[in-house]
Amino acid sequence: MPAPDGAASRAAGEAAVPPPPVPGTPGPPRRRRLRRALLVAGVVLLVLLVAAGWLASRAAQAADGLTEAGAVLADLESGLAGGDVGALADGLPGLQEDTARARSAASDPVWRLAEHLPWAGPNLTAVRTVAVAVDDVATDALPAVVELGELVADPQVRRADGSIDLGLFVRAAPALDRAATTTRASAAAVGALDTARLVGRVAGPVTQVSDGLATAADALGSASDAARLLPPMLGADGPRTYLLLSLNSAELRSAGGIVGAVAAFTADGGAIRLVDQRSTRDLRPLDEPVLPLTDEELAVHTDRLGRWVQNTVLTPDFPRSAELVSAMWARAVGTPVDGVLAMDPVAVAYLLDATGPVEAGGVELTADTVLDVLLREAYVRLPVVDEADAFYADVASALFTAVSSGRGDTRALLDALVRASDERRLRVWSAHPAEQDRLSLTSLGADFLARPGDAAYAVELPGAETARTGSGVDTRSPAGAPGVFLNDGSAGKLDFFLTTELTVEELRCAAPPAPGWATAVLRLDLAYDPPGDIAGYPEYVTGTADTGLPVGGLATNVTVYAPPGGRILDQRLDDALVGGLAATEQERAVSTLTTRLLPGGRATYRVTVTVPAPGADESLEVWTTPTLTSPGVVTGTCTD
Repeated sequence: MPAPDGAASRAAGEAAVPPPPVPGTPGPPRRRRLRRALLVAGVVLLVLLVAAGWLASRAAQAADGLTEAGAVLADLESGLAGGDVGALADGLPGLQEDTARARSAASDPVWRLAEHLPWAGPNLTAVRTVAVAVDDVATDALPAVVELGELVADPQVRRADGSIDLGLFVRAAPALDRAATTTRASAAAVGALDTARLVGRVAGPVTQVSDGLATAADALGSASDAARLLPPMLGADGPRTYLLLSLNSAELRSAGGIVGAVAAFTADGGAIRLVDQRSTRDLRPLDEPVLPLTDEELAVHTDRLGRWVQNTVLTPDFPRSAELVSAMWARAVGTPVDGVLAMDPVAVAYLLDATGPVEAGGVELTADTVLDVLLREAYVRLPVVDEADAFYADVASALFTAVSSGRGDTRALLDALVRASDERRLRVWSAHPAEQDRLSLTSLGADFLARPGDAAYAVELPGAETARTGSGVDTRSPAGAPGVFLNDGSAGKLDFFLTTELTVEELRCAAPPAPGWATAVLRLDLAYDPPGDIAGYPEYVTGTADTGLPVGGLATNVTVYAPPGGRILDQRLDDALVGGLAATEQERAVSTLTTRLLPGGRATYRVTVTVPAPGADESLEVWTTPTLTSPGVVTGTCTD
């Protein structure tokens, strides 16, 4: 029976109101989800607030690390430059504590998580990378720098008789190897950071640290090489015999000047001794090259490269020059040699600055006077070639005695040798392959025409993806460098009066001729200013070559090398397009032009060549002939 209307209404109303929940029974799903979301949000907010505070605290500590980075690099550079290593040693423990604290601050899980944030992340990554790199350097490199400084300052490193205690270098080598490896790795890590993504307050210090680490890595690499090479090369494992080539910058060749004289010396247990001296007149020209020359060598240098000892340095590749000279010596004297060194007169001046004056042939030679005495005054005073040869032999003997007898401060002597090497005025080649592989990677090795398979050929040809630059060529490797070299064409000694300057006038990187390449304009300025009475100088000074110039005129051959795979686009002499003798050598385009200058003459060459584009923090190296006025290498950075 149906219920009355009122009962039905009441039942309907009661059905519309849900019964009260039983205690402990969950509410509807939507409310539960809301409560949970609020709870999670609160927890996340709390975590973020705590994390933000923690991150801010750690960031402050890590920021101090960027400040400490400057201190570490300053100490590193000071130690490598011969600064107060005692003060560095005293302050090292505290400095290491500071860098370790900065590293810890930038390496905890919260920091690493925050590195994934869109804007802050790259900056946090950069700070951590710098903190880790600097702590590694403070831990592994600075102690080795202290040890190196103490080694150089040790009065026992050069004994009273001038010999060198090679055991000190043997003991220092492992620590220097570790220091060089660590600093190279740190430099690579910081150098890989993209500073364009960083805020200014981070980008600036990162760039400074990157530059400082790169410089320190090069210096420590050189120190490590020296510690490994010096003991065997100076006779730790048995006597060695070397040739020393005296280069004469008054008659230019690619390496700096013709070979003016050759001396032989021995190294045994750290003691060096002069055993033989020969003028170039003693090493007569050969009818045929002493070693087979390639077709490319014949096209660029002619057979003079292998027939005259004076001309073995026509090539800019010193290992090749050394092979030819050592073969000539073995044929003339009958004994093989373990290596060859070459030094120009400016390097001699640097050494005299360290050893003090020497006397030869009744003349005192100082760092300030040696160039004028050797390259001008002697030619006027000694018009007979034999007399001049005898004088130069006396000079070589006096200088050798000064260095080998222990004269001068060790640090000053090392600084002179490093400066000469950096300017490509001192070159070294070893007949022992393992040593030569290491030398070829240094400025001493001067392995400009590195060949596939050589240690210096450490890069792929352009287009590879394994190298530091977009072209696949490391611009700091000989294989990636262009070159502009000078060779006298007068067969005289007039280059004493020639001023040279090579610059990278432009390096256009923004509109590359091909991916990874840039276009360089290399400018060479020549100025010839002999004295008014130059025509009265001896004929062997004014020149015997048929240059088409009156007596006192100067002819200079300018040879340009593009990098492997590069191109020489055009050549201009005083803004006029000129053509040169084109050739190829070791996968390089080569062009040779001849300049003829009367007294007071000037010439400006501009050569446009394609080169590997330098990386963001790198420069292009251009090799050239070291002259009396310019070093053997110049650098340039992108100008657009």
